[in-house]
Amino acid sequence: MATGQIFSRNTQALFYNYKQLPIQRMLDFDFLCGRETPSVAGIINPGSEGFQKLFFGQEEIAIPVHSTIEAACAAHPTADVFINFASFRSAAASSMSALKQPTIRVVAIIAEGVPESDTKQLIAYARANNKVLIGPATVGGIQAGAFKIGDTAGTIDNIIQCKLYRPGSVGFVSKSGGMSNELYNTIARVTDGIYEGIAIGGDVFPGSTLSDHVLRFNNIPQVKMIVVLGELGGRDEYSLVEALKEGKVHKPVVAWVSGTCARLFKSEVQFGHAGAKSGGELESAQAKNQALSEAGAVVPTSYESFEAAIKETFEKLVEEGKIAPVSEITPPQIPEDLKSAIKSGKVRAPTHIISTISDDRGEEPCYAGVPMSTIIQQGFGVGDVISLLWFKRSLPRYCTQFIEICIMLCADHGPCVSGAHNTIVTARAGKDLVSSLVSGLLTIGPRFGGAIDDAARYFKDACDRGLTAYEFVEGMKKKGIRVPGIGHRIKSRDNRDKRVELLQKYARTYFPSVKYMGYAVQVETYTLSKANNLVLNVDGAIGSLFLDLLAGSGMFSKQEIDEIVEIGYLNGLFVLARSIGLIGHTFDQKRLKQPLYRHPWEDVLYTK
Repeated sequence: MATGQIFSRNTQALFYNYKQLPIQRMLDFDFLCGRETPSVAGIINPGSEGFQKLFFGQEEIAIPVHSTIEAACAAHPTADVFINFASFRSAAASSMSALKQPTIRVVAIIAEGVPESDTKQLIAYARANNKVLIGPATVGGIQAGAFKIGDTAGTIDNIIQCKLYRPGSVGFVSKSGGMSNELYNTIARVTDGIYEGIAIGGDVFPGSTLSDHVLRFNNIPQVKMIVVLGELGGRDEYSLVEALKEGKVHKPVVAWVSGTCARLFKSEVQFGHAGAKSGGELESAQAKNQALSEAGAVVPTSYESFEAAIKETFEKLVEEGKIAPVSEITPPQIPEDLKSAIKSGKVRAPTHIISTISDDRGEEPCYAGVPMSTIIQQGFGVGDVISLLWFKRSLPRYCTQFIEICIMLCADHGPCVSGAHNTIVTARAGKDLVSSLVSGLLTIGPRFGGAIDDAARYFKDACDRGLTAYEFVEGMKKKGIRVPGIGHRIKSRDNRDKRVELLQKYARTYFPSVKYMGYAVQVETYTLSKANNLVLNVDGAIGSLFLDLLAGSGMFSKQEIDEIVEIGYLNGLFVLARSIGLIGHTFDQKRLKQPLYRHPWEDVLYTK
């Protein structure tokens, strides 16, 4: 066990098991104290490497993340404090690993519930190797104006109120982390404040004892008086009694052992800490308080008079000239996080994204205001979900069923079309699903599956302007533009596309109007008079029929219909549908374990 000061303004720590809030609180304390370098040198997150972004004052910094304790210690040889936020299951093993590192002097174990047998092994190793073990079940410790462990002393407001941003003259040690916060406040009210404070933890076997730290404080010149808060249960306080009797402590000690109320209960009572249970008269708070008093400590008659006893002892030291007045300083302002500032109404900030189609902030996600449970309970299909997320309204069933038919009919068109071919070649190259899918999707455009929007756009414009099929086709010819939605490499007048026929049959049966489809058929009749393969293809059929769906449903204005066509909604149907087939081709190639594809020489014309 160390015999003097264990922290300083240059102390740096390694933080095990990343927790954002306690690390940020440490960095905020550093900034408050005017430290030049952050006290957290590195973070250890088993299995992870990289950096974590945090704030040091107004500056955003990147703290290295290491996957092992050994790697972190090697990378940060000056970091000699190990702060362990591991769960009780792994706290002992990770703490022992840290204790075995030559660069680590102090280990603080935050977890409660660490098995006592494991703790005993840690204590034995730490004492044999002259290292300091704080905890388990501790909040940690603090040296005012220099360094703090994790959540010690709570919020920045509490730290400022307790004047912990600059050193005082009092050394304080307690079993309880919660009561430490209370005593920091009490001591700041009636003295010049804390120099160092330690919460040893409430377990039956603490890694370091009350007397260990009192003896340390006795060797620190800046500590002029010592305050101790014990509790019933165990016999830790008696080691302090012996130290006082043997004259090992030369500074005034003000002590109180809480738990005097235990005698009011008829049976044995277990208080909050594992060690806070009286195992007989000797472990009672009354017996400990009496022993400390007889050994020379200042012991008040009750906790309520503890503050007065501290004040009286401090004032006596001031009168004797052993404590000089501390110069008060104004600590810097800690910048408030934007999130908390917005929540408290102190600032307003613009949003970066606007979303009108979905909301995941409530108890369940909503699509266009419709809760997920409603979607399931009312038996909505894929077409209904598309109507909500794409069109922001619940379309009639004949509309959503038409959407589903389009998806089914366009899901795949065999392995030979460009999109499927690209996907197959990519899958056979050993690429992953997303890469294979995207390679196929990237072929979608004016020549492959991407003509639905253009077909709708041109058919609508011509039909709305009252152009005859002849005027429309010949006008496009003069502009050098092929009529989108017309023409097929395989299908012809005598070999019609079955998909087009199915879509037209459905529309004639269920749509209130098929005005635009009728116009597309007129255009097809004219183009077939020019060439046998200039038939209405599936792009043209979906484009014209979707216009009829939008106009006939009565749920869209003319401006909305124009916007839907312009934005590219209709091509979205083909992209969504064909993704199903492209994913299927990827799985098919991988299931068949097909080798890398190489195009055959005989299928290439080599020419100069």
